Amino acid sequence: MTTTDASDEELVADEGTPRQLVSWVTLGLMTTASVASLRPSPSMAIYGLAAIFLYLLPAVVFLLPTALVGAELASGWTGGIYRWVSEALGKPLGFLAVWCQFAMTIAYYPSLLAYVASTFAYVIDPSLAENGLYVAIVIVVIYWTGVWISSRGTKTVAGLSSMGLVIGTLVPGVVLVALGFVFLGQGNPSAAPMNASHWLPPWTGLASLVLIVNNFLSYAGMEMNGVHVSSLRDPKREYPKSMFLATGLVLLIFILPALAISWVMPSSQLSLTAGLMQAFQAFFDHFHIGWMTKVVGVMLVAAALGGMLTWLAGPAKGLVLLSRQEGYLPPFLQRLNRYGTPQNIMVAQGVITTLIGILYAFSGDVSSAYWMFSVITVQIYLIAYLLMFVAVVRLRRTRPEVERGFRVPAVAWVAGIGFVASVAALFIGFVPPDQFGGQPLWRYLLIVGGGLLALGVLAPLAFLKFRKPSWVHPDHQRPLPPP
Repeated sequence: MTTTDASDEELVADEGTPRQLVSWVTLGLMTTASVASLRPSPSMAIYGLAAIFLYLLPAVVFLLPTALVGAELASGWTGGIYRWVSEALGKPLGFLAVWCQFAMTIAYYPSLLAYVASTFAYVIDPSLAENGLYVAIVIVVIYWTGVWISSRGTKTVAGLSSMGLVIGTLVPGVVLVALGFVFLGQGNPSAAPMNASHWLPPWTGLASLVLIVNNFLSYAGMEMNGVHVSSLRDPKREYPKSMFLATGLVLLIFILPALAISWVMPSSQLSLTAGLMQAFQAFFDHFHIGWMTKVVGVMLVAAALGGMLTWLAGPAKGLVLLSRQEGYLPPFLQRLNRYGTPQNIMVAQGVITTLIGILYAFSGDVSSAYWMFSVITVQIYLIAYLLMFVAVVRLRRTRPEVERGFRVPAVAWVAGIGFVASVAALFIGFVPPDQFGGQPLWRYLLIVGGGLLALGVLAPLAFLKFRKPSWVHPDHQRPLPPP
């Protein structure tokens, strides 16, 4: 899915370098593969039929703007978000953007591995799914195992992610939806009401909508495939078509499983981490094939672990290579091992991940802990997106002469909608959801606000303030500009 079709012809670019063309359908499928997942389904299944609206809204105000803006920036400037933001707003803010892409993984891995732990519990003992000590042990053990594997430079890791899309997303998703339709076709009542009066979620204040914030994380990464826009035959016409195709497919993969879960699991009983497995178990028990629960559990865990391994070294290595050129990180954190892996920064990241994982052991509610770390992940990532939306507008004004393979129509409006939506999601994340379980508000705000402040703001500011000319790697030594 990530390679060009055999029938695609080669075109020689102006510089004389051969360029392989891809069809807009291929690009749409590539984008779908990089975004779609079953993991957020339980958090939206709580809303029942209203999940459709709650997936469509951020798709329009966030998913499409990030995809379109990413395409314009990627087709005009190589180097990713650091280059885009640096060209528009200066190198310090460029570093902040790329740091946030890395730092969000610090909060992301504990939430991902909490999902893995709760899913695997259905293979060994479902009662462990909400056991904080069990979840903490799984997070710590699997993360450090992943660091060891990644630090060895294993080349088979990328293959795990490709297989994971089919094994851990498409197959279980199709099975879940098919079982749901058969379940309803037999005349069984849906656990969530499915009539027209439930298209919109009931309004009980912001807390009733706050789970929508998770959809911003679900859609994150849509802009990554913008780098391939120059490989389209007619980018101006074909790129929007590929994005609309990807958006439609992503919405189907997100919405249908969420609805299927809501048909069989009452929202009051749904776990945000184990909800997917709760639904599978309920369906399989209903159809008297309960043994399939363990099979699906293994498939979902394998896919999640494959995705984690491919992500583990990538953001860290990008940050380290940039820091070697610009001196953003101390030399100790810039070191690569003999396999070319940034082992030191991964270990430092692992220490923080371990401390976060240990918090699960003292949590009486695994779902609430999972949600808080998911929110921190979203908020840190949104900082990078806010900078990206500002950058595209500023570059259109200050660098109009730069040739772009694709230009966003009404760029100020598109970027403005994405910016406002991102700010709204960032602030809504500070409101605990109705499912938070009556825990003290100060604890929620302390963890979410403290995580965002420490990882997304204070850490990069400290590196910028205290960096020294000697932090630039000897291969890139040159006068260091002021921070």
